[in-house]
Amino acid sequence: MARLTIDRAQKRFGSYIALDDVSIDVADGEFLAVLGPSGCGKTTLLRQIAGFDKLDGGVIRIGERLVSSRDRHVPPEHRKLGIVFQSYALWPHMTVAENVAYGLIVAGIRDPERARRVAAALDLVGLNGFAERRPGMLSGGQRQRVALARCLVTEPSLVLLDEPLANLDVHLRASMEDEFARFHERTGTTMVYITHDQAEAMALADRIAVMDRGRLLQLATPSVLYREPANTTVAGFIGEGMVLPAAILSPPQAGRCKVRVLGVEAVVRCRPDQPVTNEARLCLRARDIGIAHAGEPGLQAAVERLSYQGGHYRLEARSNAASGALLHLDATEPAPAQPGDAIRIAIQDGWVIPESVSLDKAA
Repeated sequence: MARLTIDRAQKRFGSYIALDDVSIDVADGEFLAVLGPSGCGKTTLLRQIAGFDKLDGGVIRIGERLVSSRDRHVPPEHRKLGIVFQSYALWPHMTVAENVAYGLIVAGIRDPERARRVAAALDLVGLNGFAERRPGMLSGGQRQRVALARCLVTEPSLVLLDEPLANLDVHLRASMEDEFARFHERTGTTMVYITHDQAEAMALADRIAVMDRGRLLQLATPSVLYREPANTTVAGFIGEGMVLPAAILSPPQAGRCKVRVLGVEAVVRCRPDQPVTNEARLCLRARDIGIAHAGEPGLQAAVERLSYQGGHYRLEARSNAASGALLHLDATEPAPAQPGDAIRIAIQDGWVIPESVSLDKAA
């Protein structure tokens, strides 16, 4: 295991800033997911950790060892880390055992130690009995496990995973998520998992680093990211959050405050230092709203779309307020309304995003 420290990492490609003062501290044995859309900087960050590129500013340490700075660059083969790529990168003419042993051969490890470590790595990923097969005889999930075994056999102190499930079918992704989780639990290896899929990140990671345009927007546990996004970008990206303008009507009490949103009042969660203001932003999740019961306050809306999600429906409804905000909510069977129907929506919870409007526009 190894602690990973990234301190104000900077990387530029010409005038393009790929990493903008990114700082992340990953504890020994932690599973960190780096999450964001294409072009956010997550793969660039992985390349800096791996040593494939040189930093333009800042430092990276693995354990107590400085491996990257403007003046020092330790090459990838001397960083004692393992990488699992999206494409598996297995040699088709080699057996499973030969693929797994390749890194040990390059490192000069001889039998019987080499054979022992290959067998142990295959056992760790559940591929006993597959040593003599070739990659073409394996399923996608099994090939990904061979790539993981090849990474682990070198006994790395840090494992980097670059979108390892992107090429798998949906059902294989679910089983491999379980595989990665069990592996991390068994070994306690420090892992950095690069992904654009928030469901993967939420299911696997101890903490998630959300990136956008080369910057770290928020670093938190999956629960905190979902419940308390730090800014509007994170709020909209994680969990399909609905970000709406709101006025804060009362100071916080016990972590909640009264707001006016889309012409109605509601009591929602907020930071204890949230000021009273007419220029706030509110994050709503589908679970925070529902069709109002008789006599319950609610905002007027019209259903635009109804889709069956298996056991429940997703409704998309356009608010009658001046902003005409589009809201989405879940409803149990049978369908409570049809496209074109007028409904009233009750706001049962929500989160006041702590950043100011001016800061959000500047971002």
